[in-house]
Amino acid sequence: MVEALRLRVRGVVQGVGFRPFVFRLAHTHGLAGWVLNGEDGVEIHVEGPASSLTAFALALTAEPPPAARIATVETAPVPLAGCAGFTVRESERRAAPTVRISPDLPVCPSCLGELLSPGMAPGMDSPPDRRRGYPYINCTDCGPRFSIVLSLPYDREGTTMRGWPMCELCQAEYEDPADRRFHAQPVACPACGPHIALQPVAAEGSRVEGDEAALAEAVRLLCQGRILAIKGIGGYHLGCDARNADAVAALRDRKFRKERPFALMARDLGTARSLIELTPDGEALLTGRERPIVLAPARVELPGVAPGNRDLGVMLPYSPLHHLLFAQGGPEVLVLTSANRAHEPIAYEDADALARLSGIADAFLVGERPIARRVDDSVATVTALGPAVLRRARGYAPTAVARLPMADPLLAVGADLKSSVTLVVGGDAFVSQHLGDLDHYEAFRAFERTVRDLLTMYEVDPASLRIVHDLHPEYVSTRFAESFPSAGTKAVQHHRAHVASVLAEHQALDRQVLGLAFDGTGYGDDGAIWGGEVFLGSVLAGFRRIAHLRTAALPGGDAAAHHPIQAAAGFLAEVDALPDLTAAPFHFPPRYTRARELVDKSLRTFPTTSAGRLFDTAAALAGFTREITFEGQAAIWLEHQARDASPATEPYPASFDGREIDFRPLLTALIEDRLTGRPVPQIARAFHRGLAAILATTAETIASREGLDTVALSGGVFQNRLLLEETAARLAGAGLAVWINREVPANDGGISLGQAALGFKPGP
Repeated sequence: MVEALRLRVRGVVQGVGFRPFVFRLAHTHGLAGWVLNGEDGVEIHVEGPASSLTAFALALTAEPPPAARIATVETAPVPLAGCAGFTVRESERRAAPTVRISPDLPVCPSCLGELLSPGMAPGMDSPPDRRRGYPYINCTDCGPRFSIVLSLPYDREGTTMRGWPMCELCQAEYEDPADRRFHAQPVACPACGPHIALQPVAAEGSRVEGDEAALAEAVRLLCQGRILAIKGIGGYHLGCDARNADAVAALRDRKFRKERPFALMARDLGTARSLIELTPDGEALLTGRERPIVLAPARVELPGVAPGNRDLGVMLPYSPLHHLLFAQGGPEVLVLTSANRAHEPIAYEDADALARLSGIADAFLVGERPIARRVDDSVATVTALGPAVLRRARGYAPTAVARLPMADPLLAVGADLKSSVTLVVGGDAFVSQHLGDLDHYEAFRAFERTVRDLLTMYEVDPASLRIVHDLHPEYVSTRFAESFPSAGTKAVQHHRAHVASVLAEHQALDRQVLGLAFDGTGYGDDGAIWGGEVFLGSVLAGFRRIAHLRTAALPGGDAAAHHPIQAAAGFLAEVDALPDLTAAPFHFPPRYTRARELVDKSLRTFPTTSAGRLFDTAAALAGFTREITFEGQAAIWLEHQARDASPATEPYPASFDGREIDFRPLLTALIEDRLTGRPVPQIARAFHRGLAAILATTAETIASREGLDTVALSGGVFQNRLLLEETAARLAGAGLAVWINREVPANDGGISLGQAALGFKPGP
């Protein structure tokens, strides 16, 4: 007996070959009907025997395309429509879109085989693939998505490929259900699609046209030690030979990048293994569809790439152009860093790139396909608790990471550092790509564009939009939210948002947890600078601050984050019987004395519970007495020192009185060990273990008293792998479940998700 079903599939199901997959699946099961892209996903109508319909529905979720991510499938019986055969219909719009956009995808093995297929040689029976060496090769399983989408649903006319009509051969592939380019929206070939060119800077030669010639010249320049601006998927990179110390030094000098590590791109997995220590989980992360930069312990030292850092960030080629650069003889390891000057967002528009980068790059490898929006490379690492995202961008954004019970649209504008925004539409929380630090004007402009971009794409009327922002009244994002025309705003405290982001990821909004939010800075309920906070509660019921790090004075406020010595002046004012810290072995510079005078006189000082500044203090006592050149540098230095000591190093003492975590015993023990000449790595390890021990003791004490079984850890301090793993191991040993961020960063890049989760719920 013939029956009919209507299926609505939500998730990442547009731009990933889902309609061709449904088409083939329907034919396999002998079903008639149709499939189309709708505003909230993919809609399917199938008719046939009941047994075939059941088999179709099961296969739909069991065998989806590699890049698809199915969130929900709604199935309902409907009247027969008398369909003859199965067709792919034009996209349909009845309301504002809520569909999940696919992130950009790495080139797939099939396209890579065509891209690098051998040329015609004597004795060969067939010519090479017509897309051999074509830098814009793609199919339904791979290629750009988020970076080229202009509007929804995802169709060619709604992408930056709309300016390239398909040739006859590409059109035939696009319309052939048996072809893997069936309805692949960015499909193109050398005959009809965009191309690349090599543009030297002024007075450095003439422009080189043609894909093959441009690539050859780019490779020649890289091998000569020159610096190239290379147009990628989500913006330009600055690239050079990573093993050429002079080229790396020149790039660092021109980019005004003092010590922050550069990212690397390795030719292949074997090369990556020679650069960093990779576990099986690390290799899976490196080769996965997101293709992030993977941060792992270095196996080699590359001068100038990561000064004073024991980790390297390595990624594999993910675009056809990258593969071609290596295949044509380019250096097997490239520095490939975001194309910008210090603190500016990545350049992604050709004219802007040529203007901003002409003093950095020796030449530009330019592509004709426009980029719709800038998308940096993502950064991730592997911990004992599993993979964790450190910067969420290409490969991850803008996928929905949570379902939130909200009917009306909501925008969460995040924090000012490591900015991201989250838009909730139809209950799906879409987290944007990394946007940078909003105290820099160009980053703020990128933030504004991203907000407009998301609201336009999802056709959100600002009059219906609710906005959530940080509690800090002077944040750039707060002022933006308060000035934006909307249906209302709400402030959410920074550290509560950190904890809420973990629960949102775990889809546990009503779960009562103990939340530890440890970071560098955040505006507290009392106007103090928080950063070492313990909360009790849930997203739905709200979070109550139940304990915190002992309060210290912070001379100069947030400015102390740039000078560990300055932060140390406030924390050490709490410690009795200090030695002369300006003498050996500490050698504190005059800034410490001046900062201590401010503390003693209570001038320009602010109360703080910042765990980040506690780490800065420990680093200063251990020997890091200079100004930092990038955020978190002193704490990273301390962690890397600790790695050289035994994991069995006896922890320093600390105490918890039921309300405050007292750091003074930690610092006293550290000072005593420095005076006796104990090696710095052992000191650093003892500090890490001591802090982890007191955090675990604090959590165990409160959890036992309150009858809780789950602890959520978030905040940038927990990106310190030693601290995270030691704390988590102790908590697990006490029988407590440990939840951390995975899909969004534990740092401020995850704040917007937590803000969205708390949204307009009652309570603090």
